[in-house]
Amino acid sequence: MLRRVFAYGRPYLNWLIGVFGTIAVISALSVVPPILIRYLVDDAIPNGDLTLLSWLGAGMIAVPLVNAVLGTLQRWLSARAGEGVIFDLRRELFAHLQGMSLRFFTATRTGELISRINNDVVGAQQAVTGTFITIVSNVVSVVFILIVMLQADWRLTALAIAALPLFVLPARRVARLLRRVAEAQMEHNANMSAILQEAFNVSGALLIKLFNRSADEQDRFNGEAAQVRDLGVRRALIGRWFFAALGLVSAVGTAAVFWVGGWLVINGDLTVGIVVMFSTLLTQLYGPLSALSNARVEFATSLVSFERVFEVIDLPREIREADGAEHLDHVEGRIRFDHVSFRYQTDKPEGLAQVKRFGRGATVEQSIPETTTVSTREWAIEDVSFEIEPGELIALVGPSGAGKTTISYLLPRLYDVALGSIEIDGHDLRNLTLDTLSEAIGVVTQEAYLFHDSIAANLRYARDGATAAEVEAATRAANIHDFIAGLPDGYETVVGERGYRLSGGEKQRLALARVILKDPRILVLDEATSHLDSQSEALIQDALERVMEGRTSVVIAHRLSTILAADRIFVIDNGCLVEQGNHRTLLEKGGLYADLFETQFRGEEVQLNPGS
Repeated sequence: MLRRVFAYGRPYLNWLIGVFGTIAVISALSVVPPILIRYLVDDAIPNGDLTLLSWLGAGMIAVPLVNAVLGTLQRWLSARAGEGVIFDLRRELFAHLQGMSLRFFTATRTGELISRINNDVVGAQQAVTGTFITIVSNVVSVVFILIVMLQADWRLTALAIAALPLFVLPARRVARLLRRVAEAQMEHNANMSAILQEAFNVSGALLIKLFNRSADEQDRFNGEAAQVRDLGVRRALIGRWFFAALGLVSAVGTAAVFWVGGWLVINGDLTVGIVVMFSTLLTQLYGPLSALSNARVEFATSLVSFERVFEVIDLPREIREADGAEHLDHVEGRIRFDHVSFRYQTDKPEGLAQVKRFGRGATVEQSIPETTTVSTREWAIEDVSFEIEPGELIALVGPSGAGKTTISYLLPRLYDVALGSIEIDGHDLRNLTLDTLSEAIGVVTQEAYLFHDSIAANLRYARDGATAAEVEAATRAANIHDFIAGLPDGYETVVGERGYRLSGGEKQRLALARVILKDPRILVLDEATSHLDSQSEALIQDALERVMEGRTSVVIAHRLSTILAADRIFVIDNGCLVEQGNHRTLLEKGGLYADLFETQFRGEEVQLNPGS
């Protein structure tokens, strides 16, 4: 994993070399003041040398000035490199999550994903810009200090470093302990983020208020926050006791050097200046040594952040483009389902349950079976076969949960089929580029989702470069232009979180206008008119007939007017295609469609044909 972390630094190698250069110079300058003090005590004062005294004083001023300039340069260089690494990491993480299948998001809490991108990447950022630079700086400082000490007196140097094992040995246990605490703290932080996301989005806030569950949600949040608090206190205490132990070791080492150094001075084996220099250097030595002992602890806890980021990046993508996937410049719109079976539950772990910690056994790839045994239970659709000709309008009808929406998800490849294949113009979806499917297929889902942005921005999400005239034409086709024009800010009106400032029918008509603006060859409308009143539906039905002309259209509807306009009706029940034909043929057959007509559509027929 360390090799993988360092690989992210390769594009910023020039900046890192600059960082290492400034670290070397700053570390070399750090030993200059003790050397100046030695010459002050041994030469300048005993000899009354004012010139040397002046130069020594000037040196004491020059060193911190140069250090300040180099420190600023080092910080700038390390920030450029560190922030660049984190930008690449965050960008890769977001791009990977964007490519995950819909199944992944249905099995994962949004707040936990947000925590991975925010909290965990920030933890990795601290490792790159703080911990790593500090470790290198301390190593170089220790090397320079030991060189100066060895040149002055090897006996005192040996005595000073004799305490080194006492710095190293406790760090191993403390590092393992703090690593576990850091992991647990991050898990509870992710749970807190998930609770916040669920409670503070509009749907969640509305549900909590309607069922008066504010106190329960408060308890849930308090529980996770208390865990984070307790783990934070434990982490702080572990670190405090560790540093206290290191401080005691430093004090013992310093006392030993003072005693032996003083004894050597009394015996005439050393000068006072050397002992004074050693006293200053010992402070500089034990500080970096303590930091290096703690570096294992800090680096171990910092690596937890990288682990949690890499866990997500390494998650396999269920929906991937095949090597050499074909891009179709023109799609006619012929659709073929060939013995398609699909179920939402699989034998693989789903969501973030797939991850495995580094160094804890299996990797992500090893934790997932290479082959998946598909159970015959809980099929959403099973052995479905049909063909749709270009320009044909197909209505999908059936009881709730029959599998109609599943078919609408499989067509744009939001999920991959478990068995069988789906073809567009004779090409298996899995052999086409994802761009081809996105350009060719337009979908209006049951729940019309709008971003917290202006109406114009939400519409142009389908086609970024659409002109104002094209946007208006799409809204007129969806019978929503007059409503937008009547708003105080018109097309610049902000719709609010998830579009909650609009009614259900208004949101759905905006969603329809958005897909009209996209101008796809294949339209999939999942309950596209379910939230419209009779007058709006009548107006929009005319627009839909014009929009669907020449396009292949698959419509899931519970409105008889939509079904009567279809070229063919596919009746879905328990995941199977049980009937197909036109309205009259299916009624005469007396099967499931006839039953649905009697229970759901008979009243609408009277409204459509008052004289019947």
